[in-house]
Amino acid sequence: MSRYARYLTGDPSLMRQLNLAVVMHYLREHAPVYRAQLAEMTGLNKTTVSSLIRELIAQKFVHEAGPRVNGSTGRPAVLLELNPAAGCAIAAEVGVDFLMVEVANFAAEVVWHKTETMSANQDQQAILDRLLILLRSAIAQGLAVTDRVLGIAAGVPGLVDQHSGRLLFAPNLGWVDVPLGDLLRQAFPGPIFLDNEANLAALGEVQFGAAQGYRDVIYVSASRGLGGGIVRDGQLCRGSMGFAGEFGHMTIDPAGALCRCGNRGCWESRASELSLFNLIQQALKAGRPSLLATDAQDDKTPCTVSQVVDAAAAGDVVALESLRLVGRELGIGIASLVNAFNPELVVLGGTLSLASEFLLPEIESELVRRALRWSREAVQLAVAQHRLAACVMGGIATVLQSVLTESGTVSVSRDVSGIHYERR
Repeated sequence: MSRYARYLTGDPSLMRQLNLAVVMHYLREHAPVYRAQLAEMTGLNKTTVSSLIRELIAQKFVHEAGPRVNGSTGRPAVLLELNPAAGCAIAAEVGVDFLMVEVANFAAEVVWHKTETMSANQDQQAILDRLLILLRSAIAQGLAVTDRVLGIAAGVPGLVDQHSGRLLFAPNLGWVDVPLGDLLRQAFPGPIFLDNEANLAALGEVQFGAAQGYRDVIYVSASRGLGGGIVRDGQLCRGSMGFAGEFGHMTIDPAGALCRCGNRGCWESRASELSLFNLIQQALKAGRPSLLATDAQDDKTPCTVSQVVDAAAAGDVVALESLRLVGRELGIGIASLVNAFNPELVVLGGTLSLASEFLLPEIESELVRRALRWSREAVQLAVAQHRLAACVMGGIATVLQSVLTESGTVSVSRDVSGIHYERR
């Protein structure tokens, strides 16, 4: 019986959605398949599978693919597969110093990707204006290869009110109480999904990346800031207010440096991209020789994580020592998370994942030193498969999952007068 079967009871509308989700999951993973194979893999009866497939074919999400195969008895069997052109999902990430937008077809194949760098202290309105321009370009790219836009998801580095769609607080952007959901809904009157970037990244890795097949996962997003996502029993854990996973603001040192959140000694202040750059700056100011001296001349022109990795690979002592110290701090916090959550897998993502070759040995050493043996022996450590694109892949997953809800989808088409939205 399918591992999903225990969920398939209760409210009929909920059961329908769950059954559709299960069928879509197996089609995405195993297509082309026959109806009988789907019934066997999902644990659903053949009548239910046939009914669901008729519905998905009517909505153009699934199509029949040849060849027909005649068995020894019964009706000819027909292969089924997802219809890539059925629609596209659009996902965006607003980073501290970048914007990223991606378009995927209904088979979750990326058809367009755009990343733009920007100043970390750029004007908020200028960033939002540019985001809208990129999303309009994404819609045009999606409609060039699919029949409709199914929705837009956006990830942001801060606390999101899921009900109102307001970005309540993004300390590393310096944004407070931004009605981002309203802004997106006014510009694009279709399904809009707004979430913390680490939550989406966790979902992206569970659906399409390093965490596929795992039920209990901790995702650690280590970039300019430090956050995370929690997956329990295959579902994203949001907490009572939707703010779960703010690991970066756990207090590690009560007398430590002041964090942008207002607290002192946050884990983020010791185990993030900025903490790595601060260590390098301190070493250079002390007169220590380094290949990074020309890349990190002052506080306003820090080096990049990629440059630190290159220097470390070349044997640069400052780079190696700085990465070792940050890896140790990451390991201390991750060991606490392992003790608290007992996950199967911890996934390291964000820009620091580019330095995983140097960070993972330190993290593993701290796990051995600090995590309970039984929890430590049960957990694996991995690097995000989608690296810096994990968030937008989670946005893609969010949109694709949404088409199975009772609310339906929004069909978006283009003619000479512009883009039109029509709820199906």
